[in-house]
Amino acid sequence: MTCGKPATSGGFSLIELMVVVLIAGILVAIALPSYRSSVLKSHRTEAKTALLDLAGREERYYNANNNTYTLTQAGLGYGTAGNVSDLPVGSGYYQVTISNVNPATSTTAATYTITATAVGQQTADTPCATFVINSLGQQTATGTDPNPNVDCWQ
Repeated sequence: MTCGKPATSGGFSLIELMVVVLIAGILVAIALPSYRSSVLKSHRTEAKTALLDLAGREERYYNANNNTYTLTQAGLGYGTAGNVSDLPVGSGYYQVTISNVNPATSTTAATYTITATAVGQQTADTPCATFVINSLGQQTATGTDPNPNVDCWQ
């Protein structure tokens, strides 16, 4: 008769495995919304950059073309036909439109308003749904954020 060692298992018990799965699930539940929020915030940069670029192009056009603004891509230096609203912005998370393009009169200055509106999956970014810049350089935003003009443009 030989005396042997008791058999031991080298793996994990089912309880240990379930605890690990539970901890991993909690970590994912905490990290995923934070990650998604960061991604949406990073897409805002594309909209703000596009608006500031277009505003600069409008000002160059204004100085070179008898104190008036334009709606056309060619007028803003893109070299293609069509209105600016046909231009894709960055990765396509925002739609840009130029409106309120009015020539100067004897009593009023020329004006424009450029708006970037979230489209597609970016519409989940409800705190900062739209960004606006106008001919006076005023930067505004709309959304559910309590102070979108400051929080969205920073």
